[in-house]
Amino acid sequence: MEVQDWIESSIRAFFCFTGIIGNIWLGLRSLPKSITQLRTSDILFMNLAVSNLITNCLVDLPDTMAKFLNNWFMGKSYCGVIQFSSDLSETSSIFSTMFISLYWHQKLVGSIRRGGAPVQMDNLRLVAVLLGGSWSVALVFSTPHIFITENDGNQSLEVCEEHFPTPAEKQTFDALYLTLANVVPIIGITYASLQIALTLLQSQKRISHHSSKETSSAPNGVNNTVQKTQTRSNPSSNGQVRAAKSVMAVAAIFLICWLSHLVLRIYSSFSRSILAVKLTNFIGASYTCFVPYVYLHGVKKLNCSC
Repeated sequence: MEVQDWIESSIRAFFCFTGIIGNIWLGLRSLPKSITQLRTSDILFMNLAVSNLITNCLVDLPDTMAKFLNNWFMGKSYCGVIQFSSDLSETSSIFSTMFISLYWHQKLVGSIRRGGAPVQMDNLRLVAVLLGGSWSVALVFSTPHIFITENDGNQSLEVCEEHFPTPAEKQTFDALYLTLANVVPIIGITYASLQIALTLLQSQKRISHHSSKETSSAPNGVNNTVQKTQTRSNPSSNGQVRAAKSVMAVAAIFLICWLSHLVLRIYSSFSRSILAVKLTNFIGASYTCFVPYVYLHGVKKLNCSC
């Protein structure tokens, strides 16, 4: 391989193995000690980890190994599997990110507006139904790739191609997929993240205003005591704010990655480009690599509890 190919393959390998470690870590750290301690956030994080691991293990890993071996060693039949796994994982991961954003939106914004009342998505049955629906949508859009993906018959690395019966059917399929599995979740993630950001800003302003009033009205001898008391806020509230901030960080990463991914996918549907395909795979791999660590940091689980 040339130097450029080595650099490209090394970056893909780094993303691949970092993503595998991060998503396994996220899944294991989300496992409750007992079934009675199972929470909505645990289910959502485990679902996201499983979704990302499908891409890491069934798409990125074989592709990375093929790059280093300079040979597509998986065989012709694996083309359908790799395209199926890629779209299945991508769609499920997008919906998982949306559900996590909506959950923390309800947890932070909704509970404040309702005076701390329980949120709707704390219902495990509702979450199970939502996740089941998202996997069903992912299967509907992923299964056709098994039948329309073909191998060009040689041993080059660019061997997997999709052949729709007609160009009109391809454009219809792409339009439905982009609308239902990309645009709709992006709108949900953006809305929830903006609401979380506004709530955090308003809360910070209220705290600053309240603390300044208390400090100015308190005697000089008690100013330090007031300030120390204010720094000791509710631990559960701090945890919610920290997790909400991690959701906002993931939303920013998601929007950057998947909007770029969306543009490249639309471009690829009209113009065949190997560079566009490589960039699409690179962006998808970077998202599944970094996101689990951001969530682990947000819920204070980026450590070993051994």
